[in-house]
Amino acid sequence: MKCVSISGERSFVLKERDIPVSKDGSVVIEVKSCGICGSDIHYWESGMPVGLVMGHEFAGIVVDPGSRKDLEKGDRVTGLPISPCGKCEACRSGNVQYCADTWSEAVGLALTNPGGYSKYTSCRPDMVRKIPGNVSFDAACMVEPSAVALHAVNLANIKIGDSVLIVGGGIIGLMSAEFAKLAGASYIAILETNKKRGRKAVSYGKINEYFDATKEDVIPNLITKTNGGFDKVIECCGSSSAVSEALMAVEPGGTVVLVGVSLGPVTIPIVVSVMREVTVQGAIAYTPYEFDTCLKLIRDKKINVTKYIDDLVPLELAQESFERLTSGKDSAVKIIMKP
Repeated sequence: MKCVSISGERSFVLKERDIPVSKDGSVVIEVKSCGICGSDIHYWESGMPVGLVMGHEFAGIVVDPGSRKDLEKGDRVTGLPISPCGKCEACRSGNVQYCADTWSEAVGLALTNPGGYSKYTSCRPDMVRKIPGNVSFDAACMVEPSAVALHAVNLANIKIGDSVLIVGGGIIGLMSAEFAKLAGASYIAILETNKKRGRKAVSYGKINEYFDATKEDVIPNLITKTNGGFDKVIECCGSSSAVSEALMAVEPGGTVVLVGVSLGPVTIPIVVSVMREVTVQGAIAYTPYEFDTCLKLIRDKKINVTKYIDDLVPLELAQESFERLTSGKDSAVKIIMKP
């Protein structure tokens, strides 16, 4: 089968590999849609690990149900790409996202478990979810990033009337705005370096105002706008500048949730968080409950995820799509691969 794998820094190669077979009861899936994730971009930029077939936001058709007796060939499915042990304290408490084994065999994130940047992939049977009949493959592959955003908003504990700043206008930031609005936020702003993305973010209808992160006076303007700082800030970039801006823009005693991931060290003005007693909360992935909640919200049309999809592309355009998403000049938020 045809697949796309990392071949070096900011480089992909299109190649052939064997079609996966069911092992340990895994479900083999013909991929119909697979989203490009921000973490995928980090791997691509670093060029490591060479040979990795990414793609953990997938949806498709069952070709081998494995050990799942309730599945048949032809069923439409998506799935959680994670691989928790199910035995540790984190798993027993329902917080599988920080189980030590969660990422060891994760779909599209481990060399031993190639993901959806290919015609076929496989997923642990207990992580596979049926797609409701009114949900498209494109919408179904958006469940995973939506769950990441829902988890961040839940950790932020946003209340009715809160002011919320989203740092970064990618899909996680935009979906965080969706859930912040559902939670009752009265004012939501976005901080973004890409002017096209920033203006576009407001057009979706959940964000009240865009602020240009490249402006020297942006932090004073944000503080003035909120009369002292935002109640909650959700940081979705992972860079030193983004995290620093998040800490400076939150009110004293406020909460910053860090969703953005950096593969390298990040430098921040810790004195700001210390002197103002800012709560800094890390956020990784989601719980199975949050994943299932997002699938239900999409099914019930409580959230519209397909409006964020900018393009549908074949595997042959993977390189071009990643370059587009990292150019800083394109307004694209979400590109879906169609193997």
